[in-house]
Formats: sequence, C-alpha cells, structure tokens
Amino acid sequence: MIVVGVDPHKNTHTAVAVTSSIGELVDELTVKARKAGHEQLLQWARALDDERLFALEDCRHVSGALERLLIEHGERVVRVPPKLMAGARKGSRSFGKSDPIDALAVARAALREPQLPAATLAGPALEIKLLLSHREDLVAESTRIHNRLRWHLHDLDPEIEIPPRKLSREIWLERLERRLRRHGPQLRARLCRELVRRAKQLLRQQRSLERELEVLLKEHAAPLLEMPGCGVLTAAKLLAEVAGIERFESDAQLAMLAGVAPLDASSGRQRRHRLNKQGNRQLNLALHRIAVTQARLHPPARDYLARRRAEGKTWREALRCLTRHLARTVFKLLKEISLRSRSDRSLTPDRPLSAIALT
Repeated sequence: MIVVGVDPHKNTHTAVAVTSSIGELVDELTVKARKAGHEQLLQWARALDDERLFALEDCRHVSGALERLLIEHGERVVRVPPKLMAGARKGSRSFGKSDPIDALAVARAALREPQLPAATLAGPALEIKLLLSHREDLVAESTRIHNRLRWHLHDLDPEIEIPPRKLSREIWLERLERRLRRHGPQLRARLCRELVRRAKQLLRQQRSLERELEVLLKEHAAPLLEMPGCGVLTAAKLLAEVAGIERFESDAQLAMLAGVAPLDASSGRQRRHRLNKQGNRQLNLALHRIAVTQARLHPPARDYLARRRAEGKTWREALRCLTRHLARTVFKLLKEISLRSRSDRSLTPDRPLSAIALT
C-alpha cells in the first residue's frame, strides 16, 4: 500500500507517493490543476500500487476539484490540516521548502495521524456554509457603509442622531431617507441618500439569505433549531464549522476542536485544568452564544449553573461547564441528523413504494 501526499495550488498539484510501512519515497509527480491533470495524477497513482490512500492538504478552495474527482472514482481520501504538515516538515532531514517537500510532509503526516477526517462529497452542509459566508460578507459591507454614513450625517447635520444598531432596521433607514430629502441637492446629502439606499439593499439581501438558510436547516437539521438558544444563524454556523460529524468518534473530540474542553495543566501532586484558548473560535462562539442564551431563558440550564455555583465555581467557570455540556448535546444531535440522512439516502427512488412502506 502507498500513501499519496498532495500539495495543491491554484495552477499545479504536486503529488508524492510513499510506502505505508516506513514512509519511504517512491515517486513524485506535478500536474496542472485542471481536469486532465487530475486524471493524469489518478492514473499515475494507480500504476504504482493497487491499494492507495490519498492525503490532501486541507485547502479546499484549491483542492476541491481534485478531491471530488478522486472520491467519485472510488478512492480513499483524507484531509491533512496544514499545521500537521508543518510539524512533519520540521522533523524531516531535508531542509528548505518546495512543493515536493510539502507533499512529502503531507504524506508522512497522514501516516503519523491515522484518525484524520475522511473526505466526502459535499452535501447540504456546503450549501449552508456558502450561504452563511456570503451573508457574513454582506454584514461586513453593511457595517462599513453604516460607519461612513454616520460620519457624513454628523458633518451634514449634527442634530441627526441614530441610536446604536438602528441602521440595521429598515424603518429607521426609511425615516432617515425622508429627513435627508429636506437637505436638497447638496453633494453630501446626495451621498448620504445613496448610502441609505445601499444599506437597505444589503439588509434585504441578508434577510433573503436568512430565509433560504432557514428552509435548508428545517429540511436537513431540524433538531438543531429545536434546541433552546439555537437560532437559524447559530445552527448554520455549527453545521458549517463542524464540517461533517462523521469525522468525530466522540463528543470529546468535538469539544477539543471547539476549544471548550479544559486542558490538563497538572504537575506532580497538583491537579488542575486551564482554559483552552485553542480550537475553532467560530465554533466556540456558536456554542458560547447558545450557553449565554440558555443561561438567561432556559430553566434547566439555569438550574445547572446554580448547582455549579454552589460547588464554588465562579460564573465564568460555570458557564464554561455549560458550554462543554452543550458540545455533548450538539454532538448527539448531529449524529442523529447524520444517521437520518444516511437512512434517507438508502431509500433510492427506483425502489417500489410498497417496499419502502414495509421497511
């Protein structure tokens, strides 16, 4: 068996094959990052050995096409995080940095870490991630426009005062637009009116994306929306950042990825844990948002926090415990969603309706 490490780039992909036993270099190849190059890479790997494992550096914005082609042809593919690749390169006897060196580091990192996430064809989670990312881009653009608009308004008429966060409401934008009409055709007023129109347009686009996300989530991840404190955007963030619950064997692995699992900092007889500041901070934020909401509104969560406080923990420590507990809940819900989707896919359209009804 061989392991094929691939260092993907926008224009080229460099692949290095190593033996699965000791990681000895077998061969290397560089192809163009196009369909013909992907097929050439696959044929080259198949000629080397009948049993293969492809290890791709996890840069899906440049490796996605190759990854999809390999999976569609029945190949096993795993994703190697860049930080593991960097660690493998530091431990190598060869110095410097090049595409073959990086590809070799990817392959040897895959040998060293047998539990890397397996790549799968993208499903609804990718659509949710794309919609959520686009909405976040629109929100960032809205923030920039709001800031520019406030400076123009202050210079135009200091009497115009807009409370914080009110520019994200259409009714306030319409009020502001009516008031700006009184200032006539002067340039600054005209620029303000254009910014208001753009802010309204972005707001409508954001709401449209939220409605589209809600439809997708109700269809593919309804249990997440039923969890107290988990709204549409938070549920979308969980699905997008987890990127496939199948790659986690336990809730502890998910908690470690999210940075909500406390890190052991014991020494000798001293036993203590410290705050985990690593992990996926976007996933951490989503879980924290649910925890804060449940702490305000959900009675079971409030009782849990009260018990932790009675044990002598501070409010922040108790909230961290609740966040870790929520990671376990999210893990179970996502596993349930994954099992349900797999069972739905097993009911293929060509099966007779009577057979489906009896199963």
